[in-house]
Amino acid sequence: MAINATLAAGKAVAGTLGHSYALIADAIESFSDVLSSMVVLIGLRVAMRPPDENHPYGHGKAEPLAATMVSLALFGAAVIIAVESIHEIRTPHSTPAPFTLGVLAAVVIIKEILFRYVVKVGQSLQSTAVRTDAWHHRSDAITSGLAFVGISIALLGGKGWETADDWAALLASGIIMFNAYLLLRPAVLELTDSVPGAAIGDDVRKVALSAPGVLSLDKCFVRKMGFDYYVDLHVVVDRDMPVWRGHQIAHAVKDAVRGAHPEVADVLVHIEPAHQIDTES
Repeated sequence: MAINATLAAGKAVAGTLGHSYALIADAIESFSDVLSSMVVLIGLRVAMRPPDENHPYGHGKAEPLAATMVSLALFGAAVIIAVESIHEIRTPHSTPAPFTLGVLAAVVIIKEILFRYVVKVGQSLQSTAVRTDAWHHRSDAITSGLAFVGISIALLGGKGWETADDWAALLASGIIMFNAYLLLRPAVLELTDSVPGAAIGDDVRKVALSAPGVLSLDKCFVRKMGFDYYVDLHVVVDRDMPVWRGHQIAHAVKDAVRGAHPEVADVLVHIEPAHQIDTES
């Protein structure tokens, strides 16, 4: 947040003094990064709270909710940039100053470094919100890169090419909107308990089936809640075994799944007698 605030202020000043709306648009995007990072920080802190009486499954939904808010903020920033870009294209103005190219080159490098670092953290934590925040840095690098191209064209083209950087800002707004959609989709899917991915579900099935006493699986549901996963399993066992043995198998399955996947917070196991499944099928 500190780096983004510094970059945003620097780009705003350089864009104003250098007559470059592309650079000012970039500053707007960086200011939105500061706000979005604050939202992510708050969301992560809430998501990390332990379960309580009102939230027995924990507060994990705060994490994709934060990612959703960040994506919408990215949409908003893109709309603002697009509107102002069109206004600048229609309004005669001076050619951007050459020094703005140096500012943009530095921004692209810094932002790409930030993106690579934050996305690595997001992937290691399996955090939708952190990954979303990382793409704010990549979007900023893209807008800065396009602004660099636009200003270069304006400077090389001379009179009549003053709006090249404004067109670059308009193009950048479209790219930002597209990225915002790509980031919003997984956050909304997680909020609506969509299947988190085939890989973890397939592995949970494999682990559960390897537990002693398990004949087959009737159902296997996995959902993501913030940093954690919750699993519902219907395990088929011998119909003639005593209740206590079925209870043991259920615990064995739960321990096996959680042992193989520490990110699984809880496993709910329902025992099904073999003959019931055969009759229903």
